Parts: sequence; structure tokens; C-alpha cells
Amino acid sequence: MAARKTTPQANPKPRARRGAGRRPGSGGGFLRALRNLALLSLLGVLAVTALGYWYVTRPLPLAYPVTVTIGPGSVRATAAQLAQQRVIELPIAFRLLARLTGEDTRLKAGVYELKQPISMLDLLGKIARGEASQIAFTVIEGWSWRELRSALARQNRLKPEATLMSDAELLMALGIDAPALEGQFFPDTYYIAIGASDLQLLTRAHQRMRDKLAAAWQARDPQTPLKSPYEALILASIVEKETGSEVDRAMIAGVFSNRLRIGMRLQTDPTVIYGLGTAFDGNIRKRDLQADTPYNTYTRAGLPPTPIAMPGVAALMAAVRPAPSKALYFVARGDGSSHFSETLQEHNRAVDRYIRGK
Repeated sequence: MAARKTTPQANPKPRARRGAGRRPGSGGGFLRALRNLALLSLLGVLAVTALGYWYVTRPLPLAYPVTVTIGPGSVRATAAQLAQQRVIELPIAFRLLARLTGEDTRLKAGVYELKQPISMLDLLGKIARGEASQIAFTVIEGWSWRELRSALARQNRLKPEATLMSDAELLMALGIDAPALEGQFFPDTYYIAIGASDLQLLTRAHQRMRDKLAAAWQARDPQTPLKSPYEALILASIVEKETGSEVDRAMIAGVFSNRLRIGMRLQTDPTVIYGLGTAFDGNIRKRDLQADTPYNTYTRAGLPPTPIAMPGVAALMAAVRPAPSKALYFVARGDGSSHFSETLQEHNRAVDRYIRGK
């Protein structure tokens, strides 16, 4: 048989090389590594979450029963108080838990009785719901009696007695020998049992003011122009309202003491504002300074007839022990502090500089 003749074929088309320039299988390895990394990250997150959940739900290691006192303030302050009382170990964990649960703005001051083992999560809920045996009521420095009475009226966990009385009835019930209730209650945080009378709270606050005022008067400067503890209370209330910076408190008291000593009018806006009462709209006008009232220290010499606010200890001590100075004037600098002057000419220059911007 004759051999078959083969016909030459054209050169076959070269096939494209796969993965030119890379080692076979290198792309798959990268993806597997990425997936493994993501899986490890997920497992890490799950582990941290599980550990965190265990931490906030486990019973707090305390010697029960425990009494916890929470004062007014932010979630940061609450966490710090709990840590200080050794109820929790990590304040940052409490703060984070409060924010994650949305309870950080609902925390209520008070005294909490922990009779049984409780977790951090349950303690947070208890504080947020206000399940306290005692509530905390704060009298703010510089509050007027009108503001204090209003705050008491809003406190629905106390029995209303004082808020149902007139001022005259309260003066008698509290045994206060003064023309008004203004300035008679010491600014502080008071803890009182839920359901107790608001009159009981005012009794404690008044006794506290009596004690603080007596101690201040005992420590008074022998050269003070003040003639009685009540005059000291009045001046302290003015100093409380006039002070923008604590470092100026004694100097401001010194200015008023110097003026009282030489019979110069005090000319202080807070007394005028107090005299306007609810008619004050936030702006003091020239006609207000000219309208004669018992509290207008621009038209009348000496102290007003009553305090104008509730002064704290610092204001009480400044009133009876003012800074030694010859200053008769002061003007606000605009940053909370004051500029003090001995002469009217110097004071006018300070007014031009700090008030008029000249």
C-alpha cells in the first residue's frame, strides 16, 4: 500500500499564556488570606462582645447589702462616684454602657439600696428609673427664693406641705425671725426619703444656713461696716450675684464694704433686677435704674432690706472678710473677671475700654 502523503499545515496559532508574569494560583491564595483575616476579625469582635456582655451582666463583686449615693451630674460624674464608692471597677465601662443603652441622659441622683447581687447593667437601669430610697435635691448658689419654691413644686416625690403655705406661714413654721424667706436656705445637695415633706427639707436647709452664717460672723473682720449677721447675709447675696470669677469675690466684697463705710451708694444692678421681680425681661434700662424701689441701690444708700439670693460659703466669708483694698469701683472685663479702680477717673477709663471698646 502506498504511503499517504501529508500536506504541510500552517504554523498553529500560539495560545495565550494564562497568568503571564504571575505564579499559578497566587490570586487564590491572596483571597483565601483575606477571607481568613476577615474571619479572624469577626471572631475577635464576637469574643470581645461576649466578654463585654459577661462583664456587664455578671453580679458586681460587692459585700451586700450596699448603699450607693449618687449626686447630681453627668454620666461621667455618676461613673466617677460609683468608682469612688468601689461599686464598679471601670468607670469607662459604665459610661460606654450608659451611652449604648441610651440611659446616659436619664440618670437620677439619690440614695440606692442594693440588697441583693446586681449587675452593672441592672444597676444602670435602677439609677435611670430613679428607684432610690432617698432622692437628692440641690439648692443652687445664687437661686432666689422664688426659684427654690418653683423647684420644690416640681419635685413630685416629696409630700407638698411647704409649697402649699404662704411665705408668712412658712416664716412662722420655720421660726425665722426675718422680714422674708430670701437667703434663708443654704445652697447644697440634700438627700431626703421619698415621700418625706418638703417642709422637712427646707428645715434642714435653713438650719444649715444658720450654722454657716453664724460661723462666718464669728470669723468676721473687726473692721467690717456690717452691724449684724443678717446684714452679712444681705451683702453675701449681692456678692454672690455680682461675682463672675471666684478670684474676684473678696475684692468685690471689699468695694461694697468700702462704699458702706463712707456712706456711698452701692449702685449694683442685681439688686435693681431683684426689685423688678417678674417684670425683668433680661435687659436693665435707664428707667429701671432711676425708678425708686427699696432694692434700687442707685437711688437709696445702704443695703437693701433683704438678701436677693442664696449665698454659698465663699460669698459669706467674702462679705465678712473682704480683701483689703481702697477700690470703690469695678467693671466687668467681658471674660468673667473684673477691673477694680480707686478713683472715678480710672473707673471711667476702664468703662471706655471694656464696655465701650474705646
